[in-house]
Order: sequence, then C-alpha cells, then structure tokens
Amino acid sequence: MSRLAVYPGSFDPLTNGHVDIITRGARLFDRIVVAVLVNAQKAPLFTMDERVAIARQVFQDHPNVEVDTFDGLLVDYVERRQAPVIVRGLRAVSDFEVEFQMALMNQRLNGRIDTIFMMPAEQYTYISSRMIKEVASLGGTVHGLVPDIVEQKLREKFAGGGRAGGRGQS
Repeated sequence: MSRLAVYPGSFDPLTNGHVDIITRGARLFDRIVVAVLVNAQKAPLFTMDERVAIARQVFQDHPNVEVDTFDGLLVDYVERRQAPVIVRGLRAVSDFEVEFQMALMNQRLNGRIDTIFMMPAEQYTYISSRMIKEVASLGGTVHGLVPDIVEQKLREKFAGGGRAGGRGQS
C-alpha cells in the first residue's frame, strides 16, 4: 500500500514556498496530490485551469506529484482519494492558530485522516500568494519567490498596469 498525502490550497499563485513543501512532501510520501481548491466565493487572479496548468508544468518532472482540483469539504476529498494524510504549510506562528483549528475540525469530521505541518525553507517563510500578487500588481519584482512560469504569467496579467517581475523596488 502506497502512502498518499494531499496538499490543498488555492495556489493563486503557486509560490516557491509551496514548491518547497511539495518537493519535500514528495520525498516523505510515495505520492502527493496538489489539490487546487475551487472556491466560487473568491475572485482569484488566475483561473482554475491556469493554476492547474502552472502546477502541472512546475512538477512535470516529478512523477509522484499529481495535480487535481476539489471543492466542498477537504476531508471528503481526501477520503475519496483514500489518503490518510493532509499536508499543510506553516510560515509563521500567526499561521498556527488557524491551521491548528482547521486540523482539529478535520480530525473531528474524519478521525482516519491526520494533518502534518511542514515549514517552508527559511528564505520562503515570509512569502504568501497575497503578497506576491500585491507586489507584482505594483510593478515590484517577484523573481526568486515564485517559479519562472508564475513570474511570466504575472507579468502577462499585469502588463497594462505595472512592471510585474521587473527589477525595480519591491
């Protein structure tokens, strides 16, 4: 029986912090599913198809990384995938309270599923998708903080209003 883990998120956009956790998770588990959340109540910068395509391109050379989408309760999706583990990232102490509450609720909803917390590499601990979008929209550089394909796609999204990805100040 292979060990499968699910790493859920909106990944709008995928950051190098996400990539770090996914890559290390792929070493810990036989397979890891990057589960992109479909959330109709949010207005993401990237469409679902774009986020999935970006993640698949970034992990194309990682055969044990799969990219999928889900909506509804995470534990229902994880149960359908027959995965015993949810992987969540913790950047700072401020993330812990919310993540801890979600892990406890997921445990209550389905006691067969455990949550494992992973910290990204030190150089990515301050990165968030929200911050990346803000910096890129204002013309700041996100080079080295996101995969190259994400940097390119951000430049395309903000081509009319800023210099996303340029070498200016952030």
